[in-house]
Amino acid sequence: MIRSAALAALLMTSSLTSAALAQTVPSAPTDVAFATTDASDPYLWLEEVEGERALAWVEEQNTRSLGVLQGDPRYAGLHDSALAILEARDRIPGPSFTHAGMIDNFWQDGTNIRGVWRRTTLDSYRTDAPEWETILDIDSLARAEGKNWVYRGSNCLPPDERLCLISLSDGGKDAITVREFDSVARTFVDGGFELPESKGGVTWVDQDTLLIARDFGEGSLTTSGYPMIVKRLRRGQTIDQAETIFTGQPTDVSVGASALRDADGVVQAVLINRGVNFYESETHVLNPDGTTTQLRLPAKSDINALVQGQLVVSLKEDWTAPSGQAFKTGDVIAWTLSDWLADPTARAQLVIRPGEREAIEGINATRNSLVVALFENVRGNVYVYRPNPSGEWARTRLDLPENVTVGVGSASEQDDRVFVSAAGYLTPSTLYLADAATGDLAQVKSLPPKFDAEGLEVQQFEARSADGTMIPYFVVHRADAPMDGSNPTMLYGYGGFEVSQLPGYSAPMGKLWLERGGTYVVANTRGGGEFGPRWHEAALQENRQRAHEDFQAVAADLIARGITSQRRLGIMGGSQGGLFMGAMLTQRPDLINAAIIQVPLFDMLRFHRLLAGASWIAEYGNPDIPEERAWIQAYSPYQNLRADQPYPEVFIHTSTKDDRVHPGHARKAAARMQELGYPVLFYENTDGGHGAAANLRETARRLALEYTYLTRRLMD
Repeated sequence: MIRSAALAALLMTSSLTSAALAQTVPSAPTDVAFATTDASDPYLWLEEVEGERALAWVEEQNTRSLGVLQGDPRYAGLHDSALAILEARDRIPGPSFTHAGMIDNFWQDGTNIRGVWRRTTLDSYRTDAPEWETILDIDSLARAEGKNWVYRGSNCLPPDERLCLISLSDGGKDAITVREFDSVARTFVDGGFELPESKGGVTWVDQDTLLIARDFGEGSLTTSGYPMIVKRLRRGQTIDQAETIFTGQPTDVSVGASALRDADGVVQAVLINRGVNFYESETHVLNPDGTTTQLRLPAKSDINALVQGQLVVSLKEDWTAPSGQAFKTGDVIAWTLSDWLADPTARAQLVIRPGEREAIEGINATRNSLVVALFENVRGNVYVYRPNPSGEWARTRLDLPENVTVGVGSASEQDDRVFVSAAGYLTPSTLYLADAATGDLAQVKSLPPKFDAEGLEVQQFEARSADGTMIPYFVVHRADAPMDGSNPTMLYGYGGFEVSQLPGYSAPMGKLWLERGGTYVVANTRGGGEFGPRWHEAALQENRQRAHEDFQAVAADLIARGITSQRRLGIMGGSQGGLFMGAMLTQRPDLINAAIIQVPLFDMLRFHRLLAGASWIAEYGNPDIPEERAWIQAYSPYQNLRADQPYPEVFIHTSTKDDRVHPGHARKAAARMQELGYPVLFYENTDGGHGAAANLRETARRLALEYTYLTRRLMD
């Protein structure tokens, strides 16, 4: 392993290229022995989420780390700034069309910490001061019931949407409690549907019938911890009386149900989805006699919408349809639903075929149109597609600003109105109301600037990865910043699950970092979806290391260009991005001086045994298969931590109530690093779920801790 001291002089020379830096990537150690078996892992006890010994360790770590970070004189100011942004009342209230054309919004601020579900008319929403009616106050509910409720959304029955299923999480967990609510009477329905806490889903069939997928007791969950069984629950029945209509396999990720409705809210088909793995699935239609029939769709595909009787499907793999038609990965196709259900060999119509550097980042449907966010080289446009009588789809472009991130929001089922948004790293979000039928576009609301962007600029560069692939990345910094390696720089990455990192306006980052002289960088590595499914697939399983090398190449390129230096470069990422940070830490610590590792995956030899981990085998591979275990072990951060390495002091944080990525990953990472003699800051929030914060105040605390840490490591 190359030491930072040995490389420091080279890093400061402008003649050193990113390609040369990339050549220093070490091969995986051959002497890995730590924690390769349960018997050789001294920190398994930290996987006991609520274990007495584990929680005592957490308390000790929290006391020490909070003492350091909250004791910094800059923490209070950063916290107050973050809280002011999060609780500001001049934010854009995210609109959601109801079936009746009203506008719903879930809102949190300094008064409504947990939030309030509220409603207004479209005309009122378009004013500067909408008149909101409260549907459900989560803060009042939590106080009345003595619970730390976190609102997870409502599912209301069309067309009148009076009856709703409210999802509530205790402290931010993925597991939810579901309760029936009358949105007109503003009360929970006495004796109505109520489902106790469980991971899973629920959908309305009609007023008296639900399809539920949840924990029904022993043998009802997959090895990933998600539902394996779908049942029909009728009003008045107990859960034990519900009728089983579909059963998957224990090795599946999960099963669930949904009702495919037309624009009038009429059910056209009831669908059962069997998630065979994270990316491959089967879709079955529920027949009137209670049997199911599997639809002839490719394993890697998504049903997107039903538009004018046309079923729209996006493909994640090359596919020859039963009709004999050949389609490509990334294509969006459509059938007339009634024709296709009657005859699976009916011909499909190609709606969209993205180009090599294009990717679809969002699809929604109005009553008559398909509205699509299509990105080229990580810059977006919104297009409207409408089927014509011949079966072909015509395309028009909405006249939105260029070179920004665009988003397709809620769409009306009464007409062709749809909310769309535009934003950039330095451009506050603007919300538009578009008419997909005419192309008319009206600005509805705009977020006022939340930080001083004067003198800042955004640039896009490319870095050459180890295999020669060019990896784009964005840099946000002062236009007059010296290219001498002196700029405090935070590099963010995720790199997995086809999640794209698109330009967006982050008020906390701008206020707490850019405005104070920091530089912000986002890497668009393989594993994401920036260039469609193939960009993601290029870093799957045995090729996971490519994504790590992409991220490392961006870091090296930043240094080679003089944008920053090892002394001033920090990295940040969460969940899969936390694995990214761990790989950088163990493979290229010579490039960085700070690492924020958020709710991470870290012990990749045991990820599939912890909480939802088994569901990600399609992404990473299976550690129980020797060949796959070998490539996973080569990069697994926990097993590859070593003594006498130039690791910086890291900041690791997680949540006790994260029931998706097990907090044991973060705990064990900190414990192992401390055992090896490295300084570590560790913080575990006792609430918050996978987002590591259950309310706005907890979010403000997390942000202040992170930026205090970055200030200490990169600015001092």
